[in-house]
Amino acid sequence: MSEAVRDGEARGVSLAHLAGPIWRDGALASAAWLLAAAVTLVVPDVVPWGSTPLFAWILVAGAAILLVGAVVVPRLGGVGETIVHYGPWLIALGVVFALWEGTTAKLGWLPKPFFAPPQGLLHVYVVDWKRLLFCIGYTLRLWSYGFSSGAVVGFFVGVALGWSARFAYWGMPLLKLIGPVPATAWTPISFFILPTTFAASCFLVGLSAGIPVAILTASGVASVDHAFYDVARTLGAKNRFLIWKVAVPAALPNVFVGLFMALYYSFAVLVVAEMLGAKYGLGWYLAFQTGYSAYSNVYAALVIMALICSGIVKLLFVGRGRLMPWQQKGVL
Repeated sequence: MSEAVRDGEARGVSLAHLAGPIWRDGALASAAWLLAAAVTLVVPDVVPWGSTPLFAWILVAGAAILLVGAVVVPRLGGVGETIVHYGPWLIALGVVFALWEGTTAKLGWLPKPFFAPPQGLLHVYVVDWKRLLFCIGYTLRLWSYGFSSGAVVGFFVGVALGWSARFAYWGMPLLKLIGPVPATAWTPISFFILPTTFAASCFLVGLSAGIPVAILTASGVASVDHAFYDVARTLGAKNRFLIWKVAVPAALPNVFVGLFMALYYSFAVLVVAEMLGAKYGLGWYLAFQTGYSAYSNVYAALVIMALICSGIVKLLFVGRGRLMPWQQKGVL
């Protein structure tokens, strides 16, 4: 009952914020984006950059959309509440664009080639989009093979470690021995044993993903209250039922913590693996462009990698919310 009251109060505050005739944060964000556009167009560049007019007009278009949203959003109900939530971020983004533009292209405080203005990154996307798309596809293929195989193997190993004392007697010391060693330290062995650089890279990514999943899954299974097992056995449950219907569901919070850790570890190893042996991919692109001091391309690829990683994190949150709806409240 108290939760319902708090939900109602929170919704009332949110709706009250939308009740005004104008969404204030939307108007302020529009002004911030217009300021960034004015800095981009009016102040001369210290060093010429490509796609400067295009970036400025994108800012103007964004400012126009935000200005219209300042009037429309208060009338959109639940959708408007979601947009309002990101209002301060939209303001901050416009301010960041203006400061970024001023300190790089306009004033040269952050000099070329080590730093690039936002239109420098935009120019990379405009000019090199075909190669970037190919590298994105290669990276996603490599990561999906490595991460999925490592997570699956790590999950089953973790269940066995948490359930079987005999298996844990032999397996846990090995896992504790291998776990602290960075996955990249196995690069020479993997490239020697496996037939292709792609397979070696998949192995490294899978190893970096599997270890945290195995450790956290084992911890979750081992920490399940034995009273749950006693109740299930009283009702005639066998070991298979106890594992998959009692232990694994109870350990799911730990499993997802391991998956989140595995995601970040695997992306770090992915970049290193592609730098060492791959012929394509975002990691290869970073190494290739760094060799030519094309730091605009490097930053553009880093932005893409950050967006991909954050998107996968969001998908993991959605999956966790579906499997564990009781923990969905308060999740980003």
